[in-house]
Amino acid sequence: MVSVGSASQSPAAGPNPFTGLPSEDDPLRVGRWTRERITDWHASRPWIVGCNYIPAYAVNQLEMWQPETFDPQVIAAELDLARSLGFNTLRVFLHDLLWSDPDLLLSEFEQFLTLAGDRGISVMPVFFEGVWLNYAHPGTQPEPIPGVHNSQWVQSPNAKAAVDPAQWPRLEDYVSGVLDNFADDERVVAWDLYNEPGNEGLIVNALPLLDAAFRWARSIGVSQPLTSGIWEITAAFSELNRFQLLASDLITFHHYGDATDLDWLIRSLRLLGRPMVCTEYMARTLGSTFASNLPVLRAEDVGALNWGLVAGRSQTTYAWDSPRSAREPEVWFHDIFHPDGTPYDEEETALIRRTTEPD
Repeated sequence: MVSVGSASQSPAAGPNPFTGLPSEDDPLRVGRWTRERITDWHASRPWIVGCNYIPAYAVNQLEMWQPETFDPQVIAAELDLARSLGFNTLRVFLHDLLWSDPDLLLSEFEQFLTLAGDRGISVMPVFFEGVWLNYAHPGTQPEPIPGVHNSQWVQSPNAKAAVDPAQWPRLEDYVSGVLDNFADDERVVAWDLYNEPGNEGLIVNALPLLDAAFRWARSIGVSQPLTSGIWEITAAFSELNRFQLLASDLITFHHYGDATDLDWLIRSLRLLGRPMVCTEYMARTLGSTFASNLPVLRAEDVGALNWGLVAGRSQTTYAWDSPRSAREPEVWFHDIFHPDGTPYDEEETALIRRTTEPD
């Protein structure tokens, strides 16, 4: 979900940017799973494949979960579509403002886990979000801006709270409260603590909250691995990337480039000796397609979670830089199904089903 730049900009023939990281016994990584533990965890599971999920009815995370709009029937029908593709994992975004009513959020998340679990689908929840708009508010959400990709998606927490430790007790209560309730839930495959930290101009300022989030999560002692994925491989992000790679039990990353670049990134990350999941990929007009990249991820045993399932109010069929009132693109950027459940491309969905078939 990068708006400017991505791991896809890494030069496929360039040097490995992850050499020189400290050893596994780095004292700053207290509580991190050993390589042996995460490798055994990985070996015990099927190949992780699925998508980043937002219901078609929701313009952002708040509209997905708020009681006025939360719709288990729609979610159930869309999860049936995900399962029809062979998907076994969904990455979903929570929001700190939803914690104003903890019992309600926990109840709705339990409903979601039940709907997913009944279909053989695991869930990777995301707590914090570093991308898009910085003015989230509860209640009725704005209408999508015509033609604009993810036009009402919101950061969590907002930028002021993200850099103000005085506001973090509320954030700690949110993270710890959710984790404590689902610490041993087998329907949760992993916890993604912070999506794209450092986006929207907070490159340096995101690290303290990211560090705090890992410490809060470690204190709960959950049975699932923790992660935060790298998404921008440039010198400006080297400190953030270093922290994410050394703090995460499971290595995760975003990649919206072609298969050659993807292969380079996978080979570079192999140095760390840990299982990997690509938690965002698939942007057709950038050369990141199911046909080109999904087979690479399967062959390398790297988990694959594309962005999008059913086209809807998030408008991610439009490219990141689409102008206001743009016409619906002939080539969709993200998403797989029309709102009525018919595929955007039947050959593409057939390829996904072939690729996700168990060995």
